[in-house]
Amino acid sequence: MVTHSKFESAMSSCPFEASMRLQSYRYKTFSSKVQHQLILSAVRKLQDSGFYWGTISGKEANSLLNSEPAGTFLIRDSSDNRHFFTLCVKTASGTKNLRIQCDTTSFFLPTDPKSAQSVPRFDCVLKLVHHYMPPKAGPSSGNGARAAYFIHSGGEKIPLELLRPLSSGMSSLQHLCRKTVNGHMDISSKRDQLPHPLKEFLQEYEAPI
Repeated sequence: MVTHSKFESAMSSCPFEASMRLQSYRYKTFSSKVQHQLILSAVRKLQDSGFYWGTISGKEANSLLNSEPAGTFLIRDSSDNRHFFTLCVKTASGTKNLRIQCDTTSFFLPTDPKSAQSVPRFDCVLKLVHHYMPPKAGPSSGNGARAAYFIHSGGEKIPLELLRPLSSGMSSLQHLCRKTVNGHMDISSKRDQLPHPLKEFLQEYEAPI
């Protein structure tokens, strides 16, 4: 079910140092080198996201979200050593902590075991989060109806609504502009026409959130 680890909050920009810290943190065992690289990439993008709170506890996340409106969310490191990240979201029934599952090549949120629907999988945590957010109005939002997702917790069936990330810090103007570009597919589709340094900058963070 959609009910549904650990990293230092300030990782070095040096890939070797970041890799060493990641391997030793909480003695987490990676299933493969591919998964290791997947997690490294996820951490770097999450640190740029502005809503990654690192090693805070579930209690601290609950305190941060307590006064926020329903639909506010953040990402933190999971307190369960079997998992890497936790999605914390404020609902009408309080804060829910959803462990983000990770296999060799993808991230996903487990759904209701009674459901026959396949679980959406993503190669990036940011893409996972964006998938569960409602589409914005506009020409790029499409006309298809959005599927309804629910959290099954304590006998409750609670709508999963990700409306607004809780900022962990101030984002740079460049990053805010990058997110805006990423949110307009009509612009993003023309990336090949952009200068190479600008294309690389956009590719380093492809999400609109």
